Amino acid sequence: MFLIDGAASLMKPTVLMVDVDGVVIRHPDPSGWSACVEEDLGVPRLALQTRFFKPCWDDVVHGRAALRDRLAPALTEIAPHVSCSQLIAYWFEGDAHLDKALLLQLADVRASGVPLHLATVQEHERASYLWNTLKLRDLFDDMHYAAQLGVSKPSQDFYAAVEERVSLPASAIAFIDDKEENVEVARARGWNAALWTPGATLTALIPELTD
Repeated sequence: MFLIDGAASLMKPTVLMVDVDGVVIRHPDPSGWSACVEEDLGVPRLALQTRFFKPCWDDVVHGRAALRDRLAPALTEIAPHVSCSQLIAYWFEGDAHLDKALLLQLADVRASGVPLHLATVQEHERASYLWNTLKLRDLFDDMHYAAQLGVSKPSQDFYAAVEERVSLPASAIAFIDDKEENVEVARARGWNAALWTPGATLTALIPELTD
């Protein structure tokens, strides 16, 4: 940060951190990937929530348990005809709707010399799917995710872990996320953070990207 006529001004960020779900990926159905899982696979949606996501997801997404180790017993109980691999493929493939308009904007930012990193709440398998199968590795320079760090947004510890991982001060980092709480915590740490909404313009949200 530097001063012009006594007023604080933000410098061009060293890196732009980008959230995944709700930003890079936006499902067209507000109910998300599981909206039709019962009719498509015969997996009761409510039972999946109560038997797997509610009791197990916190451990899985923070890297304390493997996805399949917790999902397999739940499926055996609620949908024994469906394997972990079947459900995971349905989930990951159904939750892979890229916002191509945003990706074009991000490509321009990257071409201007600002690296792009993903900062996201993911477990290990979906993180790998996003990076390798969906090939976000071709569009972004790095990814920082909850299971890897052991913490998730909006905890201050998530942002601190990212700062340590990239060896940059908060003031050097720009960030977009679709959740106000995540943005507020990032701002409190000193990140140049903006709330992303569909159809927004990156340079309007973070003008410093064009400096």
